[in-house]
Amino acid sequence: MADKIKAIAIHLPQFHPIAENNEWWGNGFTEWTNVSKAKPLFKDHYQPHLPADLGFYDLRLEEARLAQEALAKTKGIHGFCYYHYWFNGKRILEKPVNGKLKNPKEDLPFMLCWANENWTRVWDGGEKNILLNQEYSLEDDKAHIQELINYFKDDRYIKVNGKPMFIVYRPRLFPNLKETVALWREEVKKAGFPDIYLGFARTFEYKDAVSKDGFDFAFTFQPNFETRPDTLKESQVTRYFYELSRRLKLPFKNKYDLVYDYAAYRDLQIQLGFEEDTYPTVTPMWDNTARRRVNYFVLHDSTPEKYKKWLTHVAEKYPWKKMPEPFLFINAWNEWAEGNHLEPCQKWGTQYLDATQEVINKD
Repeated sequence: MADKIKAIAIHLPQFHPIAENNEWWGNGFTEWTNVSKAKPLFKDHYQPHLPADLGFYDLRLEEARLAQEALAKTKGIHGFCYYHYWFNGKRILEKPVNGKLKNPKEDLPFMLCWANENWTRVWDGGEKNILLNQEYSLEDDKAHIQELINYFKDDRYIKVNGKPMFIVYRPRLFPNLKETVALWREEVKKAGFPDIYLGFARTFEYKDAVSKDGFDFAFTFQPNFETRPDTLKESQVTRYFYELSRRLKLPFKNKYDLVYDYAAYRDLQIQLGFEEDTYPTVTPMWDNTARRRVNYFVLHDSTPEKYKKWLTHVAEKYPWKKMPEPFLFINAWNEWAEGNHLEPCQKWGTQYLDATQEVINKD
């Protein structure tokens, strides 16, 4: 095991109203809107996921952000990786991180991951019902990296050998990726850094070798939607949705084939092993039925102990010495509408965080 694993929890900043969401979804919309409306869809289905210790917070408030950081530090989390949104100069959901920049009391290390996909009404970054569109150009790449350098200069920003660490979520969408990477490196060096430590999310759509397009590392995005165990096809889950679709006169179709057992999924991911130049990732749970009526993905019957087994395997078996830093990503800190959170909920309290702390602090 590494001397001291540095756990980085992915952080969603969509827990405060913004003008765009008010227009698209109704006044006052935040991530809590979908969370609070969720219903259990079958026997023993854990929904809704409702917050406990931190409550229904508003990330515009310093008190809410400080409470998150205090809890994370208490439980051994090294830092947050905030999703970052940039649409040709337009920023959204930037208030939590910008508030942090202005507040020295918020001292938890942080980094950014650019969620570089279209915003759509179906929450999947697809091409239908587009609300905000991503367009790419080297001119925009230059403006973007110059904006990012303002964050990189912060002493709390996570760096590797002086290089600010930055992740691109969907590199396949870039028309000239190598040119973008070269430009970013040039601009970062002009700003006084030795370079940028640039990574991407290794997913079903982009699994190329790290160095192919000029990246330094990857992290395995979890859940891995491509590699899944058998579904619970013969359970009450399928029967319920068949009856529901019949009553609503909807086609009984779901490309993710409904629901998977968390332990079976975990064991399959363990069997896959580790990719070269790729930081490992685990997910404590996943259930995005709060956001989606179709094409959802559910990891059913997760428990802190089942999660701890996966985390322990990664901590003990990952070849930490092959990477410059012992980073372990956890997806996620607070993806509540995807049923995916380390933050305490009313069912489990702090048990997922307690399990994380026990594994990371183990001698």
